[in-house]
Amino acid sequence: MTSTFRIPRKELTGLYGRAIAVYARRAFGQVPDSAYVLAHHPRGMRAMFGLERKVARWRSLDPTLKTLAEMATAAAVGCSWCLDFGYFLSRTEGLDPRKVSQVPRWREADVYTDLERDVMAYAEAMTATPPTVTDEMVSGLLARLGAPAVVELTQMVAIENMRARSYFAAGVQSQGYSDACEVPLASS
Repeated sequence: MTSTFRIPRKELTGLYGRAIAVYARRAFGQVPDSAYVLAHHPRGMRAMFGLERKVARWRSLDPTLKTLAEMATAAAVGCSWCLDFGYFLSRTEGLDPRKVSQVPRWREADVYTDLERDVMAYAEAMTATPPTVTDEMVSGLLARLGAPAVVELTQMVAIENMRARSYFAAGVQSQGYSDACEVPLASS
């Protein structure tokens, strides 16, 4: 699947660009289209990938909850690339493909726990403009997850909003990562 870029694609050049390309091909089978957009701003690209490396080491929030929150955010924004890539990554992390595949229609799906539903509702509430997060949402999550996990959840939703909104605005679309998954990603 090819993307229709609003910001033109730029090849990855230089030592850093080549290193990103080699890593991406090994890790994901291809270079994410988002890297070709970020290549226009090398310092910005290094900052984004540096942030991604740091965020990947956070461990206060259960990985399934983290993925569900990120994908619910991407679905709310309408970033097909983020859903596609997130679904692919969830498979490599060993998450339940039935749960991850149903995120675009999570309200109708019967595969989620109450906590998972609350996490996705929180992600959507944070993503709304203006945000619709309530005190009750936060207090319920704090009681079940604890403050460190709720802080991490909040930061992950904020980061996914940044990713999804910037990739959507740049015209980066689904790239076919989820084609490698056994269960297809549900459409909303």
